Order: sequence, then structure tokens, then C-alpha cells
Amino acid sequence: MTSESQTRALRGVYGISVMSELSGVGPQTLRLYERRGLLTPTRTDGGTRRYSEADLETLGRITALIDDGVNLVGIRLILSLEAENAVLAARISQLTAEND
Repeated sequence: MTSESQTRALRGVYGISVMSELSGVGPQTLRLYERRGLLTPTRTDGGTRRYSEADLETLGRITALIDDGVNLVGIRLILSLEAENAVLAARISQLTAEND
């Protein structure tokens, strides 16, 4: 993924109603996930939530974990570990490229 496409994926473009429609997850549930630290939408100057493509992907992962019977505390831990793993994998890749 290029830097530009990564930036685009993180840009908050969807309001809560559009995110709800795209994901099939209700607005109240989206707010709950935000309160529990599972999603972190950007905010406009007026305080309106804006969700990104990355948030939509994360929401898909949350939904899959819930379907597997994982509770919200477990989901937060899994998402944190997955993010940490991605950072470490990128660092390994960078170090490998530097040594070649």
C-alpha cells in the first residue's frame, strides 16, 4: 500500500449513519465501541464523528470476533496485539531490507 493510499484509508469520510448502513452495525453500538476503545473515529471541528476505510475494516474484524464469541475486553486485547504485531513485522521487513 502506498503512502497516499494509506493516508486515504485513514481519512474520516463517513458519518455515523453511513457507517452504520455500510457495516450493518447500529449507531448506538458504534458509539459503544468507541467508548470501549475499539474504534477511534476522527472528529470534525464541530465534534461530528467521521469514520475511515480503516475504521470500516476494523469494524469488520470486531464483528467477526463477536461472531466467534469473544467479548469486548478480549476484542480490545486482540486488536492491540494485532496492531503491535503489524508494527513489529514492518520493522523486521525494514531491517531485512537494510541488510540486503
